[in-house]
Amino acid sequence: MSALTSVARDIFGRVTEIHHLTALLLGAAVRRRELSPVEVLDYYLSRIEALNPQVGAYSHVPVDRAREQARRAEKILGETEDRASLPPLFGVPVPVKGLNMVNGLPTTFGSLAFDDLVGFADDHIVTLLEQSGNPHLGLTSTPEFGLPCYTENGVSAPARTPWDLSRSAGGSSGGAAAAVSSGLAPVAQGSDGGGSIRIPASVCGLFGFKPSRGRVSQGPVMPDLFGLSASGPLARTVGDAAALLDVLTGHLPGDLYRAPAAPWSHAEAAARPPGRLRIARWAEPIVPGAVVHPDVMAAYEDASALLDGLGHEIVDVPPIGGPELVPIFETLWAAMSTASPVPPEREHLLMPLSRWLRERGARITATELLRAHADLQTAVRAALAVSDAYDALLTPTLAEPPAAIGYFHDQEPAENFERQKRFTPFTALSNVSGQPSMSVPLHWTEDDLPIGVMLSGRIGEDHVLISLAAQIEQAHPWIQRRPSIW
Repeated sequence: MSALTSVARDIFGRVTEIHHLTALLLGAAVRRRELSPVEVLDYYLSRIEALNPQVGAYSHVPVDRAREQARRAEKILGETEDRASLPPLFGVPVPVKGLNMVNGLPTTFGSLAFDDLVGFADDHIVTLLEQSGNPHLGLTSTPEFGLPCYTENGVSAPARTPWDLSRSAGGSSGGAAAAVSSGLAPVAQGSDGGGSIRIPASVCGLFGFKPSRGRVSQGPVMPDLFGLSASGPLARTVGDAAALLDVLTGHLPGDLYRAPAAPWSHAEAAARPPGRLRIARWAEPIVPGAVVHPDVMAAYEDASALLDGLGHEIVDVPPIGGPELVPIFETLWAAMSTASPVPPEREHLLMPLSRWLRERGARITATELLRAHADLQTAVRAALAVSDAYDALLTPTLAEPPAAIGYFHDQEPAENFERQKRFTPFTALSNVSGQPSMSVPLHWTEDDLPIGVMLSGRIGEDHVLISLAAQIEQAHPWIQRRPSIW
């Protein structure tokens, strides 16, 4: 690629490298034929080749497949008279998390036990991205079966936050966050069953959005039988995230959950003011033993002051939900760990944490699992009766700043799991309830480590959170903050 095609113009008209552009600006440049999908893809492939060994963002990059899709997008551009009618992110390459199946690609789910598995179908989100003209940039790294809140496994290198390469990019969408934060992808798809989009968003300085339960199809290959997980975007801007969420939104016959229809698209919501909102806040963890770090409290207080200055009503409330929810979630998490059909002769290839969780899950009786679901529904009804009185709920995203590589992974399974619980005492509540939730990158420590704050909303009101996030971003923009790897 020539030097001329490695640059473009940013929102201010300044010449800049392609990876400095937002995904929406890239899409606009592609539609205007200032950049071609092939040029954009090749640019990102070059950055991945140079930097992925440092950050561990990708487990597999299908170069030939991606170039074929980029050439197809280029052909469509040439045949389309009204290019403005194409999707906003048309021609922009997007990676998919390694927990999703892609037909014909290695599908390890982050596990050595599946190191010989090749995808035999496309998950719905993969189909939607291809239909929207987004070349498949690669499979991003994930921990084994997406179970931990960090991304270290036996399949690929650890995913690291580019703000400090000695620290984890979080999980389980750690590879996706590392890719976007390092400029190895314009935007990325992730999934979140207990915080797995918002955790890496916080430690990588990104905007991460977990939509309402049933907003995005989890099928057909890997349906979420427990109702905890949701696919969503990781992005550098709210507008980019909203545009990608519009691509991912959709249903298949047989989906177990469907979120209420929104009054407008997520992209439209990002352009609309949210009005004056009533926002409840608390920072007391429900996980016993969890302690909120002073830098996290500073981020939380700064966000509260910002929201107050924007005219919103801020109300201090006790935590919505309590320690009684923790063992319920643990039961479901252990049961969920058994969902992957690992052949008995390959169990020894699993990570110690996975084996430990699966052993716990195997001991759960049908009666205990049904009781956990019943207790969960009782708790959710009580919690929603309180939380629905507010337009949004503000908490820290995590209890601590980004953790060092090995902080969790190098421990015995029981200690590993306890450390994860104390690190992430806030995120799982919205997975249990099905509420939309987002991590917003508003704070950096004196050591230049990102700290996210979390806002959750009413079920089905994803558009309200997107509108609020866009307002926050306009008042306190973060796009110019970049790690030194840029």
